[in-house]
Amino acid sequence: MYKYLIVLLLVVCSSALANESKRTAEAVTKQEQVKKPNVLFISIDDLRPELGSYGSDIAITPNLDALAKRGVQFNQAHAQQAICGPSRASILTGIRPDTLDVHHNYQLFRHKLKNVVTLPQHFANNGYDAFYVGKIFHHTDKDEALSWNIDPAYNKLPAGLVKPKRYALKANQKIQQDNRKAMFAKYGEQAKFGLGSGPAYEAADVPDTAYHDGYNTELAIATMKEQLSKSDKPLFMGFGMMKPHLPWIAPKKYWDLYNPNDITLAKNDTAPLDGAEMGLHASFELRTFYNIPKEGPIGPALARTLKHAYLANISYVDAQIGKMMTALEDQGILDNTIVIVWSDHGWHLGEMGIWGKATDYDIATRVPLIIAAPDMKSDVKGRKSNALVELVDIYPTLSQLAGLNNLPQWEGQSMVPLLTDPARPWKSAVFSQFPTPALREWGAYPLRPGMRETYFGPLIREVEQRIKEQQKDKWDRDFFEQYLMGNAIRTERYRLIAWQDTRLAKNSRPLYVELYDHQRDPNESINVAGQHPEKVAELLNQLYAGWKASKAPSIKPSIAGQTR
Repeated sequence: MYKYLIVLLLVVCSSALANESKRTAEAVTKQEQVKKPNVLFISIDDLRPELGSYGSDIAITPNLDALAKRGVQFNQAHAQQAICGPSRASILTGIRPDTLDVHHNYQLFRHKLKNVVTLPQHFANNGYDAFYVGKIFHHTDKDEALSWNIDPAYNKLPAGLVKPKRYALKANQKIQQDNRKAMFAKYGEQAKFGLGSGPAYEAADVPDTAYHDGYNTELAIATMKEQLSKSDKPLFMGFGMMKPHLPWIAPKKYWDLYNPNDITLAKNDTAPLDGAEMGLHASFELRTFYNIPKEGPIGPALARTLKHAYLANISYVDAQIGKMMTALEDQGILDNTIVIVWSDHGWHLGEMGIWGKATDYDIATRVPLIIAAPDMKSDVKGRKSNALVELVDIYPTLSQLAGLNNLPQWEGQSMVPLLTDPARPWKSAVFSQFPTPALREWGAYPLRPGMRETYFGPLIREVEQRIKEQQKDKWDRDFFEQYLMGNAIRTERYRLIAWQDTRLAKNSRPLYVELYDHQRDPNESINVAGQHPEKVAELLNQLYAGWKASKAPSIKPSIAGQTR
């Protein structure tokens, strides 16, 4: 009998120990989950570094400036391609446009690499609740089924808050409707590619939530609160601001922050001397809007209004980011949240004589990038790094900060070492590209035949004539429209753009080369390739060697957070 009692006792004890071990393991797992940092992933559409912290003498951006003081600001961050779809696809996969085979807004980023793992998907696969509001991926390729595992909490929005229309003013809503009808009546199906737009700007006296970014801020806060109330999982929060993308619409109070008389216009308002004629477009995107001239220059009065509109949109977005940061603090999670702010590309506001993104020049590729992470050392906070970095570096950086595993698909380099020493030696060069800006539509799509029959016809013929005069017997319309790529390399001092045939090898001889010396010419106003053949040869070799040859040496980071 005693024998059976001893056996029973052993069984009971073993069971109790097993249950205790299970409870301990569950507690440890839960504790590890709590310790994992949240991520606030702030995307701002079409924002060049026109912020107070970046030295703008007019932009009013107190919340982004405050964020820069919490983290590290990167002064030389560059996009892989200065257009929404390809840039965002590259950021969110960690893969460059050529590898993805995505060079315009109408290509899906999984069309070639079906099983690529996106940034939010990687976090979701590692125990995160991942949701987004606004614009994170390009709007034609949101990848919602695979990249996100939480829906926004629309049911938690304040009663009576409705999703905004594009314009707040009924008069402008009618202009948009009427203009779209007129364009379809005149040009047929060609009009669906963006010709029937309303006004380029609006300043209605309305609350922030009357426009999309204010509405989406309320939605992001509501979704964050909802998830925190019912789940212990860490959050990956995609917070996508749609402004300052055209049209430039923002509540009047943000316009009122600026005195139009204080707004200066671009001084470098002509194309680069000896620059590639195919390197600049005719401001196609801006000209699709109702109140913008379809040919000729943008006059100074309109230019000042447009820049005023752009600045008002920046301040509007800045205020929404401030609300989101306050909400994180109110919920007690700010100190355990990685906050990153980035833009998909820059913007010409009259520089080089054009308005828009979609070029290979610094004004279009250079973007704001700010990272603030938990446990950053106090002597690093507020520092500014002049290291050359790329948007393709964001994915490996966030993964390392959160302690996630590396993925072999990445073609970027983690910036974590720069978060401990922003001045350390880094990449020798960064890389961008763009296919023939002069002969592409505003989504970087090759000119459709019907576009030549629209009001853009004269502009296109004018651009083509300039290219013919410069390139002479090299001119071939099909080649220039379909197969010419501007491949750019940016070093600390120089920007080189090699215009190459995409059907040939990567090291093929360029059709045309541009070289800009930032030490002497920071506005890229004079192409000096002809005066410096040795430097051109050196940089071409570096371009041909590719991004791997320009990486920074591997450094084991010491910042807390990536070893959580």
